[in-house]
Amino acid sequence: MTTVNPWINFNGNAEEAFTFYKSVFGGEFSKIVRFKDLSSAEFPVAENDADKIMCIALPIGKNNVLTANDVPEVLGRTNENENRSKILIGTESREEADRLFHGLSAGGVIEGPLGDSPWDTYGGMFRDKYGIEWIVEFDPKHIQ
Repeated sequence: MTTVNPWINFNGNAEEAFTFYKSVFGGEFSKIVRFKDLSSAEFPVAENDADKIMCIALPIGKNNVLTANDVPEVLGRTNENENRSKILIGTESREEADRLFHGLSAGGVIEGPLGDSPWDTYGGMFRDKYGIEWIVEFDPKHIQ
């Protein structure tokens, strides 16, 4: 089956953010590639970008992967306050929703507190301390 996996751009703090995400979701990184790993005569990398992340991946659950990179300085900064698309996490229980919501929102801004929705789900919405927007939701109708 086709999967949809979010890819996030960061301004030099992808590794820090993903270490935080790993502390909440658990698991191990399936990939960490730094810009210096790809440096060559055809693809020179600026010294200040060498240790930044070209690609980092954290498997989440059975079929999902959260992926990111740092934007090289030559391309300019990513606007961390722009209206990005939100990452929706579907959980298997209210307890899991509570744990992920409270873990990921630590140090961030809660935009919609956890609670029951008019469409019979339980969830909440926030911007984490790295500026990434998330929705955590438990939908009892989608439990298998």
